[in-house]
Amino acid sequence: MSQILHADSQAPVTLGRLDSKSGKADISTGQRGKWWRFLLILVVTLLIIAPIIAVVVLSTQPSQSTSSATGFTLANYVFVFTQTDVLLWLQNSIIVALATVIVAVAVAAPAGYVLSRVRNRLVSGYSLILFVIQSLPVVTAVIPLFITFSVLGLTNTLASVAIVYIGSTMSVAIWMMAAYIDSIPISLEEAAWMDGASVFGSFTRIVMRNSLPGILSTAIFSFLLAWNDYLIALIFLQDQSVYTLPKGLETFFQQNATDWGSVMAVAVVMMIPPVIVFAFLNKYFSVGGIGGSLAGR
Repeated sequence: MSQILHADSQAPVTLGRLDSKSGKADISTGQRGKWWRFLLILVVTLLIIAPIIAVVVLSTQPSQSTSSATGFTLANYVFVFTQTDVLLWLQNSIIVALATVIVAVAVAAPAGYVLSRVRNRLVSGYSLILFVIQSLPVVTAVIPLFITFSVLGLTNTLASVAIVYIGSTMSVAIWMMAAYIDSIPISLEEAAWMDGASVFGSFTRIVMRNSLPGILSTAIFSFLLAWNDYLIALIFLQDQSVYTLPKGLETFFQQNATDWGSVMAVAVVMMIPPVIVFAFLNKYFSVGGIGGSLAGR
């Protein structure tokens, strides 16, 4: 059998195989291929969401803290919201994540503009430094940062983890903004300059107004990095009043027993903000922008 491509002007293009006996195209082969791809995607999707479904189901089952309940129950959620500091940890996580997003976008946007528009050795060197920094694991800077923050009195504060999150986000955020600004024609700015606009004016009125998808992609990336982090919070936060949700979740694990119902309920609470963010902003999330930024320039 040999592969043929039908490109009749009156019919859609169809990929099939030529039967050696009848001389006709075997369309069923292409259809079977589609079904195999569909089944493969379905299996992979089920494997990915199965743990999430398990967490949600287990959070509605009786546990050690709600032993009097039977069957489906929301007692685990009532317990974690009334008997623990989950609401305070949720507030701390939101504050740190929003601070990271605002500062990261505010700095990455103009830095990405310079990286995109200016071509000289200084900017190329700056670009290379960013590329090297983004390849370094955060853990290599944790100990020096902890010593520095101890001297400055910043340990055990939300400001300390926010500073680390902003620093660890910045290199990729700048690359993401630069990759998106590259797609905006410079001729638009040149027209504004001929009309008397300054460079800063064209940046704010032309580039920023056309960079909403890039800005939102950078904001989502920064939010997820700050929201999901556990390592930095584990090292810099010691008081329960300043715990973020990932660090607070650790308190439900005891040496000899674990209240799994409460753990699952807190895990569901942690999942809700990222799900809401992606539900409303997923069409703006540019995977291509991230890929281009990580591939170097």
